[in-house]
Amino acid sequence: MITVAILGAGIGREHLAAYRELRGAFHVTRVIDQDLARIEDIREGDDFVASAAIEDALIDPDIDVIDVCLPPHLHVLITLKALEAGKHVICEKPLATSMADADAIKDAAEAAGKQVFPVFQYRWGPSLAKLRHMMAADLTGQVQTATVETHWSRGSEYYASEWRGTWAGERGGAVLGHAIHNHDLLTHIAGEIAALSAMTTTRVNDIETEDCAAISFEMRSGALCSSNITLGAARDETRLRFVFEHLTATSDTEPYAPGAQAWTFTARDPKQQVEIDAVLAQTPKEAVGFVGLFTEIGKALNGKLNSVVTLKDGLASVELVTAIYHAARTGTRVALPLGLDHPLRKGWLP
Repeated sequence: MITVAILGAGIGREHLAAYRELRGAFHVTRVIDQDLARIEDIREGDDFVASAAIEDALIDPDIDVIDVCLPPHLHVLITLKALEAGKHVICEKPLATSMADADAIKDAAEAAGKQVFPVFQYRWGPSLAKLRHMMAADLTGQVQTATVETHWSRGSEYYASEWRGTWAGERGGAVLGHAIHNHDLLTHIAGEIAALSAMTTTRVNDIETEDCAAISFEMRSGALCSSNITLGAARDETRLRFVFEHLTATSDTEPYAPGAQAWTFTARDPKQQVEIDAVLAQTPKEAVGFVGLFTEIGKALNGKLNSVVTLKDGLASVELVTAIYHAARTGTRVALPLGLDHPLRKGWLP
């Protein structure tokens, strides 16, 4: 049994719900939040200890994993403290807000001999399992192009929290806090990025950070991909389309779990559709979102074969955000990977 302390009862509510479905593998023994009433709102009969002090979790010798669900400006500080305390860490996005801090986490994890798992739960769901299954069966061929749409609605109620919409508190806008999951999916399916160009702007809300963006990617495979982002849509929708050599995969518009709803998989050669449909019918079942992610984390912590998101994936995500902000501010095409002397290596805050 893996014992967990959740820090933060906001998105921590969703984490807790997933742990409840995995009671045989995880036991949440502490939930920490400055607002104790918010903890009680999510308890639902659970036996965890509620407190307002993060230190209570760090010094508890019975805690195996610290699950960081705090505002972004606290992620690095608390992750480093948890590693120093000898705990494994699950950290909500973004893992860090500079490449230098991301490297500090990597070094601390190696020194402590502990694992750090960035939270990219969008990777899990039946439709994404089907797509990966077809890729493994060599039915797709290479990605030719892909489009990612993160069209969500965020207004004054969302930005009522004083840290949101600020560089000091949120550390970034729609690129960092909203499209980061979809960009992880893009690289998860289409591979590494060779270069990118980007434009960002603030058009929807009276905030410091960006709420709209348009980004173009050249992948190492040669595929050309794009991402379009806004927080001014009529409703929250996420749409992904991957055009492969032999088929086109198109998602539904479910915003927060793209793999949960049915995708369409259309053969370029209609004669191949029967074969594709037959392989789709044989795809192993897969849990959605946080349940899928935590299932794999449980396997990793128990030394079993897994498909978990790794610290390397988290480091790549931070590097990608750095490159996007640099491209948008300079109007230049930015090549990846970024060098050790990159001007935004210590952070992208203006």
